[in-house]
Amino acid sequence: MEVVVEGNPGCLLQQVGELHGFSCTAARHGCTRIVGAVADQAALLGLLELLDELHVEVVSVRRVEGAGVDAR
Repeated sequence: MEVVVEGNPGCLLQQVGELHGFSCTAARHGCTRIVGAVADQAALLGLLELLDELHVEVVSVRRVEGAGVDAR
């Protein structure tokens, strides 16, 4: 799964245990790209809730191949 967020919250996100296994890289227009495997929809919703609690603005969410997500 790929989640693009506003700004560069990299230091904050790297300290969050729930994001272990995700990669955070700089993206265009001052955004950050977070990519990693999400087991199911509940896990995705948990990730989005976590970002909301950290006041990180989500720009986009999309499924990407090769991120460890089962293509069903």
